[in-house]
Amino acid sequence: MAQRYELVDWYQLPRYYDIAFASRNKAEVDFLESLYERYANRGGAILEPACGSGRLMEGLLRRGYEVHGFDLGPAMVDYARERLDARGLGGTLWTGDMSDFKPRKRYALAHCLVSSFKYLLTEKAALAHLQCVAASLRKGGVYVLGFHLSDYADQRRDSEDHRGSRGRTKVSCRIDSEPPNRKTRLETLRSRLVVKMPTRTLASETNWKFRTYDEKQFLRLVAKVPDFEHVATHNFSYKADEEIELGEEDLDSVVILRKR
Repeated sequence: MAQRYELVDWYQLPRYYDIAFASRNKAEVDFLESLYERYANRGGAILEPACGSGRLMEGLLRRGYEVHGFDLGPAMVDYARERLDARGLGGTLWTGDMSDFKPRKRYALAHCLVSSFKYLLTEKAALAHLQCVAASLRKGGVYVLGFHLSDYADQRRDSEDHRGSRGRTKVSCRIDSEPPNRKTRLETLRSRLVVKMPTRTLASETNWKFRTYDEKQFLRLVAKVPDFEHVATHNFSYKADEEIELGEEDLDSVVILRKR
C-alpha cells in the first residue's frame, strides 16, 4: 500500500528531524572545533543562527564552549531548550530571524552549516543576514557558512537521503531538489519524512524554495559587506586542514568569512 504524506512542515516535528540528522553530529562538531582552533585562536563564545533542534549546540556545550543559538521556528527553539535543560548544559537560546537579529555579545565564531542561509530568498535578506552576523562578531572573528553552490548548466534533479533511529523509532528523510533556475535564482525542494514507531507510522512532506548562488554570485554578495573578507573554503568532508577553491572542486562549500 502506498505511503500517504501529510503536508506537515518538518520543522514542526523537531524530535524526528533531530533523529534523521543525528548521524552527522559528531563529524560536524569535530569540524567546528577544528575550525575554531584554526581561525578563532583567541577563544570566545560561539553563535549558531538557525540552530534548529540544538544538536550542534549540545555537542559544543559538552566540549566546554559557551554557545548561543537562535531559530525562527518556535517548535525548534522549545525542543532545543528542553534538550539542553534536561542535560544541564545551559546555553543561550532565543527565537529570531536570520536577517534581523541583535547579538547578545560579541562572538569569536558563528556558524550555519546546512544551507539554511539559502532560505533567505532575496538579495536584501541575504545581505542583511551577513551584516547582522558581521556585527555580532568581534574583530578577527569568523563566520563558518556551509551551503550548496549551483551549477546552472547542470539541469539534473538531485536527491539525498538521511536515516536514523532512537530506541524503537526509525526515521528516514529524502530531500529532492529541482534544477536551479538562473533567471529567478531559485530552486524548488521537497522533503519526505517517514517515522516508523511500534504502533504507527507518521509521514510528512514539506515543499520550499532556496535562493541559488554560483561562486561569482556569492562573492559579489560578500563584497557588499566590507567588514568581511573571504579567507578560506572547505567542503563537507569536514577536514579543517584541507582547503579547496570556491566553486572549482566541490559545490558543497564551507566558506570562512573573517571580520576585518
